[in-house]
Amino acid sequence: MKTADPELMRAINRLNVLDTVRRHGPISRIEISERTELSTTTVSAITASLLDDGLILPRHEGDIRNEAVRGRPRVMLELNPDAARVVGGKIAANRMVFVVTNFRGDVLSKLALPIRLDRQPLGVIADLVEDGVRRCVVDAGLSLEDVDSVCLGFPGVIEHRTGYIRSSPIFRDTNVDFAAEMSTRLSTPTIVESDAHAITLGHHWFGKARDLEDMVLISLEQTLGLGVLHGNSLFRGAGGLSHNLGDLVLGTGPNGVVRLFSQAGESAILGEQLADGRFAEAIRLGRGMNHAQALIKADDDRLIGAAIRAGEAVGLTVANIVTLFAPPRVILVGSSLALGEPFLNSLRDAYALAIPPSLRGVSELVFDDSTDDFWAQGAAAVALYELYESPWSTTGPAL
Repeated sequence: MKTADPELMRAINRLNVLDTVRRHGPISRIEISERTELSTTTVSAITASLLDDGLILPRHEGDIRNEAVRGRPRVMLELNPDAARVVGGKIAANRMVFVVTNFRGDVLSKLALPIRLDRQPLGVIADLVEDGVRRCVVDAGLSLEDVDSVCLGFPGVIEHRTGYIRSSPIFRDTNVDFAAEMSTRLSTPTIVESDAHAITLGHHWFGKARDLEDMVLISLEQTLGLGVLHGNSLFRGAGGLSHNLGDLVLGTGPNGVVRLFSQAGESAILGEQLADGRFAEAIRLGRGMNHAQALIKADDDRLIGAAIRAGEAVGLTVANIVTLFAPPRVILVGSSLALGEPFLNSLRDAYALAIPPSLRGVSELVFDDSTDDFWAQGAAAVALYELYESPWSTTGPAL
């Protein structure tokens, strides 16, 4: 019988211990052993290595100088915030948001730039992103030499392992090697990731899935994205591909295949209103959904109908995803939530109708209107994960 690779198992155990300290620290070695189901001897060896590498720090509970206190002070372990610094960015068609965080995920600086990027030449987009990263780093009182990694979250289909952006509404071209472009410009390792994957890790690290090892996130932004977390790790497709949920097939019609984006994409929802001058300007500035919310409150029948159709399509999609994965929680995020009750009620009704009876009550639906800052913080979480997760390093990140 073939046994597991010992080096791989040690690396997996190391990651498990480090992630437990991240999620539950300050935490004792005994508590780590209980949560990870590793022996106390194994936990002691791993935490000793993590302490030597400077990734975690000890915290003594109690006053070691007070002789009146009986017993030795309890030693708790927590992440060393100074072990690494990373930059995360959310790159959208009409704005860029950047954050600098430490190894613990604390935000050291943030920067929002309302600049239209979509369909600009590649060099112009790279110039603007480079300037945004550099300015945010300076605002944190750092230089790029102090930064270990940069992660940029884009809408579209991203090949994580190669850094290629296969398609995105931001770029005119396909198969753009933006990671290599920015790594050269910044002289800092740069990762590109789908914005849906970034916000998924953001919720796993800091938000509404911090208590979970498995969950699903659906992003309803300019593009429709999917993030699947399993065993504390993102599930990616072949080559590290992100999931373009908008291409999901809902059925067939007179004109052929009906895909989700044709019912629930931003252009499908807002398309009927493009002739309205004010609305067209709001869409151009990236505020189409906010303007749509105001029109829905004013009983605009066309937009209410579009919101109901979109909600029904998303509700059926969520039911299909729950049928496949049965996650304990499904988090829905993005600008489409601004459509309000017509959209949300339609989504809930369609989900309740489509979910199999055997799976009712299995998955909790959570609606979250996270800010752009949080999306950028999610990109920073991707960078942090890369530092100590891949490629199953037993020597820690290259700090």
